[in-house]
Amino acid sequence: MTPTTPARRVLLAALAATALLGTAAVPAAVAAAPTTPHSAPRAVGHGYGDGVRLAYQKAVAVRVLKGVFEQGDTKVVDDFVRPDYIQHNPLAPNGSETLKQLGVGLHQQFPDAKYDVKRLISEGDLVLVHSNVVVTPGTRGQAVFDIFRFQGGKIAEHWDAGQDVPATSANGNDMFSTVSSPQTSRPGPAWLTAYNKELVTKAFDQLLVRKDLSAVDRYWGAEYHQHNPTIADGVAGVKAGLGGYFEAFPHLSVSPKRVIAEGDLVAVHSHYVNAPGERGQAVVDLFRVRDGKIVEHWDVLQDVPATSANDNTMF
Repeated sequence: MTPTTPARRVLLAALAATALLGTAAVPAAVAAAPTTPHSAPRAVGHGYGDGVRLAYQKAVAVRVLKGVFEQGDTKVVDDFVRPDYIQHNPLAPNGSETLKQLGVGLHQQFPDAKYDVKRLISEGDLVLVHSNVVVTPGTRGQAVFDIFRFQGGKIAEHWDAGQDVPATSANGNDMFSTVSSPQTSRPGPAWLTAYNKELVTKAFDQLLVRKDLSAVDRYWGAEYHQHNPTIADGVAGVKAGLGGYFEAFPHLSVSPKRVIAEGDLVAVHSHYVNAPGERGQAVVDLFRVRDGKIVEHWDVLQDVPATSANDNTMF
């Protein structure tokens, strides 16, 4: 039997997701996933079966988000969400029934809401979705990261964080575009996943956990594009922005909770606490790596509230 090439594996994964979910369920980021050269080394765990499963998880995540929040579709929840669904959004209780009620209520109140998916990555049993959520047409909406955990082919758990999109930015970039080359929102070759995940994990630990600005010199590329609207573009911008942040909050604690990677994209979901005793913020940082250097960054920051509709915390 002829070995399955990386390009064919991607095609089969998309076809399998289409067969399972219906043609409309497969987002462009899955159906048009990038291919790798035939000679490229292949990471362990990124074989044929794994590619199908990851494509399926991505397709399900997008179908559920759009079905619930754009259409108020309760059947999509029955089909793809476990009844014992665990919720970490502090505004919603646990359970798939609550998710259905939320979707119906939102659709009735905001019938033109759009969940515009910008980036989509999956690793293991996790899927991360980066979106611009606009409930009222003509407004800037929110930048949102959703993280889903799958179990038995269905969504079992959900975390998220979101913030309002501001009118202006300190760096001239919006919160969603891709500026670094190649200008695509799709993740790069799967064989780069393990290397890039390790690189970003080390860089994040040195810079944000240990607050060592020299990490920028070691891990950041000369071309660096910033999408956090409060920080200037480039390496100088990240040094100045984070340097000032560390000085203002000398007791800052950053605790990474989960890291999700695919190709050249690596996301870190963390709990930032500026000072002891504060509830802190739920933060998702998304990094793009090229040629062994971090070249682009997107993030959202959401305050942890005093109360929650569930007992699971945001992490």
